[in-house]
Amino acid sequence: MKVAVGCDHAGFVLKSAVMDFLHAKGLEPLDFGAFAEEGGDDYPDVAIKVARAVASEEAVCGVLMCGTGAGVAIAANKVSGVRAVPCHNAELARLAKAHNDINVITLGGRIIKPEQVPEILETWFSTPFEGGRHLQRLNKIAVEEKATAICGSTVEGAGRTVIFDHPLVQHKVGIIRRKETTVKQFRELLQEIASLMVYEVTRSLALTEIEVETPIARTMVRTLEGKKLAIVPVLRAGLGMVDGILQLVPNAKVGHVGLYRDPKTLEPVEYYCKLPQDIGERDIFVLDPMLATGGSATAAISLIKKRGGKKVSLVCLIAAPEGIARVHQEHPDTDIFIAALDSHLNEHGYIVPGLGDAGDRLFGTK
Repeated sequence: MKVAVGCDHAGFVLKSAVMDFLHAKGLEPLDFGAFAEEGGDDYPDVAIKVARAVASEEAVCGVLMCGTGAGVAIAANKVSGVRAVPCHNAELARLAKAHNDINVITLGGRIIKPEQVPEILETWFSTPFEGGRHLQRLNKIAVEEKATAICGSTVEGAGRTVIFDHPLVQHKVGIIRRKETTVKQFRELLQEIASLMVYEVTRSLALTEIEVETPIARTMVRTLEGKKLAIVPVLRAGLGMVDGILQLVPNAKVGHVGLYRDPKTLEPVEYYCKLPQDIGERDIFVLDPMLATGGSATAAISLIKKRGGKKVSLVCLIAAPEGIARVHQEHPDTDIFIAALDSHLNEHGYIVPGLGDAGDRLFGTK
């Protein structure tokens, strides 16, 4: 088992103790430096190398050292998937592992002595992660790492999670959550939010330049390249988002996927699927207001891919961390666009705080 190790000049005093501990445990250190107690080095350089080794699974975990342990922790935490915490005693190491499942521990050469290192590291390695409510919180952090409304993923082919923080979107989401919101208002709000989300959902559409003549002169203007689009609502609640999107992309073809959730297993069951014949040539937007367990969304995306769909994005109103994690696990190439990220799922698989059953509220069936 490989463990990435790194330090700057201020943390070098602890390095021998760390290496001795790892060798005694039968672990293989990956040494990223420093290799001498000399000044002039910068802790972010080694911290990021160690963090990337952990994030890429080149190493199962990492140990970083600087003067306080704080600087290398800050730098390491900039790498997605890394959870680094300074631990100056065994109790901090225990809690950081049990509650935060840290995969990089940082130590301060000016805070602790070399003889304290074995106890701190032994506690960290031997303490299990407790999961439960702590896993729910880590899922939220993982989602936030992915979430951005402007920048795409830095990994080619990896899906993004885009959370809309525009004031108009957030205002309307606040209204649609209210239990006193009427069926008529719910329908209108769902369409309005979907229309607002289209701007970001279609950000990557290709443009081309054409020449036009204005009342004053001829000029070059930018226009859509003619990219084919398809929107596929997941029946039945996804239907409430269709008109809002078609207002801005009226030439998009519309497919339909019918799924219902088994009340016992919470898993989706297919009962209908009708897609445009040229689905493989289109950018596809799957519409489903609620991303709860992720079962329906992943099943819908799988159905579309089996029928030739290639570029699929998921557009939702409200999502739970559990649903986002499942979609990215089963369809890592799929972008997810959401208006709000909620806390968790309750024992019935509903999003908390959520807004209840979107289908029932849309069609007034409950």
